[in-house]
Parts: sequence; C-alpha cells; structure tokens
Amino acid sequence: MSLSELEARGPEEHENGIHSGAEAQPQRSSRRFRWMIERRSFLAAGAAFGAVVGSRPTFPQSQALAPASSFELEEAASFPHQVTGVACSPEGRVFVNFPRWTEDAPVSVAEVMKDGSLKSYPDDAWNAWRNAQAAAGAMKPADHFVCVQSVVCDGRGNLWVLDPAAPGLDKVLPGGAKLVRIELATNKVAQVIEFGEDVALQGSYLNDVRFHPDGRTAFITDSGARGSIVVVDLAKGTAHSRLDGHPSTQPDRTVEVTIDGKKLQRPDGRGFMVASDGIALSRDGKTLYWQPLTGRTLYRIGTDLLMSDDIEETGKKVEKVGTSCVADGLLMSRAGHLYITSPEDSSVKLWEGDRARTVVSDARLRWPDSMAEAPDGSIYVTASRIQDSAWFDRDAPAALPTRLFRMVRS
Repeated sequence: MSLSELEARGPEEHENGIHSGAEAQPQRSSRRFRWMIERRSFLAAGAAFGAVVGSRPTFPQSQALAPASSFELEEAASFPHQVTGVACSPEGRVFVNFPRWTEDAPVSVAEVMKDGSLKSYPDDAWNAWRNAQAAAGAMKPADHFVCVQSVVCDGRGNLWVLDPAAPGLDKVLPGGAKLVRIELATNKVAQVIEFGEDVALQGSYLNDVRFHPDGRTAFITDSGARGSIVVVDLAKGTAHSRLDGHPSTQPDRTVEVTIDGKKLQRPDGRGFMVASDGIALSRDGKTLYWQPLTGRTLYRIGTDLLMSDDIEETGKKVEKVGTSCVADGLLMSRAGHLYITSPEDSSVKLWEGDRARTVVSDARLRWPDSMAEAPDGSIYVTASRIQDSAWFDRDAPAALPTRLFRMVRS
C-alpha cells in the first residue's frame, strides 16, 4: 500500500511517529509581500515541538512495504557542467538545469534531446545571463535565469523553473529570485512570480518546489541561512514563509556528513550545514514531506496548516516521520512511494514507513541529487558531484562534468 493510500484511510496512529504538535505575455508579480513570520513565534513553537516528544501522532499506524523491487542504473546523458535538477513531462520530454555555483555556466535550463545533446530552454534569451555582463549593468536579473536550482513539471502542461538568483551561493541579486512557468505546448514563458526580500531575503537559497494537485499552490524549501518552507499562491503571485527558524527546517548540528569515509568540509575547515532541502508532496496534496540536507530526520505536516494564518499552531503540528539518511532529493512517485537520494553512500532509497531501504547503489552516483519520474515508471536522477566541486576540493575544475542516470526496474 502506498503512502497516499494509507493517508487516505484516516487518523490511525503511527507507532514510530513523534508529534509536535495560457497567455501570450508573461504575468509578473513583483509586489512586496507582507512579512508574516516572526522568529520568536517559531522559537516558541520549537519549544513545544521538543516538549511533546512521545505524544500520540495523527498519521497512520503503519505504512505497508512498497513492492520489494530494485532498480538497475543506466546512464542517460553526460554534461560538461554541474547539473542539479531534472524534470520529465508526461510526454517524456526531459529537462535539466545548471546552477551558477563554481562557474558562469553557458546555459541555465536545457531540454535533453534524444541524442543526449542540450537545447537551451525555452530559448537563448532566457539563458543569456552571464555574471560579468550583469555586473556591468547590461542585464536585468528579472528577465533571465540567474542561478537556477530546480526544474519541475506540474503534470498540467507546464515546466516550472525555480531561480534563487544567488550565483556562487552568495548574495541574492535584487529582482532576480523568481518562479517561472513555461508552457510546454508553446515553449513560451507564461508567468513569472518574483519574490521580494521578505521571502528571498539575503542569505536565503530557494531550493526545490512541489505543486499542489489543485494547481493553485506551490511549496518551496529555503535551504539557506533562514531555513523555511515558502508557500506560493500561484494565481495571485504572492508568497509567504512558514516554519521560519523551526527545528524541522534547520540543519542538525549534531550530524556530520561523511563522504568516502571522511567528514565533508571545506578546505578552511568549515563544515557542511544546509537547512530544509528535499521536498515531496503526497499524491492527494494533503501532506508535505521535507528534510534538512544536514540531518537524518524526515518531517511532514498537513498542507492545510501551512496555508493557514495560525503560525504558532503550524509549528506545533510538525511531525517527525522517522530517521532516514542524509538526504538531498525527495520524490513521491505516481504510485505514492517516497524515494530519497542518499549522497553519503551513492544510493537512492525507498521510505518504508519506519526505515529507508536502498533500491539502487552505484559508485557512479556521486552525490545523487534530484529525481523525476518518467511516463514508463523509470526514474531519472542527477549526480551533481558536490563533494568533488571546488567548494571542497581546491584542485577541482570550475566546470565540473556531471551525469544524468535513469533507474529502471530490474
């Protein structure tokens, strides 16, 4: 039985849970959003979160094991640049993105063609941003992809592009942070939702996004210094942060990320601390899952609570699902199975209600990052090689070659 099917059964108890309580012209939304989060509210909610450990949860008692099938790994494409996100449309079109982290990549968003080549998407103009030209004032960040972190197909005929607009994970460029909707039928940008400084404040890094099946709401993880879940009203083009500063969105400072048997740290000795990162939504849109990258705890909450105005109550209702692994990407499959990428052991795992079981492990999966399900049920996964980048290896090239793989059921 899938997670979605189990959630539909109603409020049975989970024995391992811990309860804590088409237009021709783009539409632009550049309003200054109302600040709706006060960190002290979430410090209070955080206290409640820790105080009720052991209380009875409201989610299912057990989650039946998904089919015990595993996968074989096939290389789908290779790139001369560092890839992070991948998306696949219902028609089988595949898209990837390349953030400007350690190089000024010549393309931000591309469609992977049948022969493995890349085509700028939706066009060259949106991919024309170059850091040097922008510094000279020749480009406006609102009109181009600046530092794209993820791409997602919504199943409603659109590809969405999430641009935190923070090249090199540095300063957020004013007017650059945005969520862009591209109509797949026309290959044209149809909507641009721009985020103000109350959502994409300095130090933030909008990381990944999921869309409610009703088509009206999106949920974004902020993995930067803030750590939060951003809720976006797609029709109004407005957004607000939730769980800002809440323990569930913050890096776990007791966790050391270990790669190749060594603690992952920068050449100057700084550790690896990343807040809320991977995100997944149940098939019915009622439950949101997420996890800080620096951490091993999977969390969830009812989406109705995230969309409410009761900030303190929202913080109290976050649930600890269980202990998984150091995780980057999360994917809820069409069958309602939750997959988790595991950078520490170059694997992808399947959440089985009380544990994460490895379904594919391969040395070529150097930092499995994002996933996308294809029409035939196979799963695309990027290997972004973060541990091999110039952030952690002084001898690494600025342009880091990476690969896209496909997980096929064995």
